[in-house]
Amino acid sequence: MSRESEVPTPRDLLCNAVSGASAGAIAATFVCPLDVIKTRLQVRGLPQVPHSGRRGSLIVASLEEIIKKEGIRGMYRGLSPTILALLPNWAVYFTVYEKLKGFLRSRDRFYIDENGQLTTGAHMISASGAGAATAIATNPLWVVKTRLQTQGIRSGVVPYQSIFSALKRIAHEEGIRGLYSGLLPALVGVSHVAIQFPAYEKIKAYLARREKCPDNTTVDKLSPGNVAVASSLSKILASTMTYPHEVVRSRLQEQGQLRNSENHYTGVIDCVKRVFQKEGIAGFYRGCATNLLRTTPAAVITFTSFEMIHRFLLRVLPPEKPHSQARPESGGPLKPQHESNIGEKQDTALQSSQTQSSTNKRSPISLGKTDRLPARN
Repeated sequence: MSRESEVPTPRDLLCNAVSGASAGAIAATFVCPLDVIKTRLQVRGLPQVPHSGRRGSLIVASLEEIIKKEGIRGMYRGLSPTILALLPNWAVYFTVYEKLKGFLRSRDRFYIDENGQLTTGAHMISASGAGAATAIATNPLWVVKTRLQTQGIRSGVVPYQSIFSALKRIAHEEGIRGLYSGLLPALVGVSHVAIQFPAYEKIKAYLARREKCPDNTTVDKLSPGNVAVASSLSKILASTMTYPHEVVRSRLQEQGQLRNSENHYTGVIDCVKRVFQKEGIAGFYRGCATNLLRTTPAAVITFTSFEMIHRFLLRVLPPEKPHSQARPESGGPLKPQHESNIGEKQDTALQSSQTQSSTNKRSPISLGKTDRLPARN
């Protein structure tokens, strides 16, 4: 991420957008099978699978069931809308996040600690604002992703054929409300990034101090291994604390295909109440283990890819020349504009003085009319 000591320039924002979109697409492709399992566990609960002593038997059995009924393609249900959503998702998120950090840094010294870094509160404000903007911008695509991933386990519904046909059908059959179903718990889920990103920044700063980086105020030189450690720890913490909202969001987003079902939820409060009554606290953590197996490597891939791609782009893209600086002479250092103006004025005055002095030396003194001068004897 761009350094905190600078307000993000258009070049920084472009690097953030491209790096975020690329990292999100890479991570989504790697963990899509686990995402499919997680979403189905959230929606329908535990499947009827034979129990074994292995902790991963549920995940393995779910994968086997998907492959048997839907083939390899079933493991990647919803990948297209996921990537389509993640491209603007991380592009918007990282861009808004860095912009808000720059705004808070330039706005008030209240948001800067004694080490010259943004406070935890400033990181939380930036992360929350970026999360809210991202949730509103991409919610329709997440609705489509959830529907595509779960339609294989539903009977009696007309399947969606593609992303755009799903968007069109949902808008026609359910209106704007259908496209933005689950938005409220998604906004509540902003608490996830409000925990994850400050934790990520603090862990990176700690690792930078421990490694005694050349510049302790930045973390730009952290190794990929340390970035992976910071991203995984922050993701596990945030996911565990905020997971229940994902269960509520998934059930609200998925139920549009079952509007005549007796299990139809009327809203967030009704969903929370009925899940608790029927399944207890455990119902809000259905698929949590699978989610951690998915989100932790996804976070490592996303953040490590982001940092590496971002550093690469900063090296490749030429830096912008500030308007307040003058062009340097060939081989000479860059001079600030005000110093250059002073130097130009001094040079002009010196040249004027030299010219005047030279003129005084070369110009003869006017003697007027020679007949008025007394003759020398």
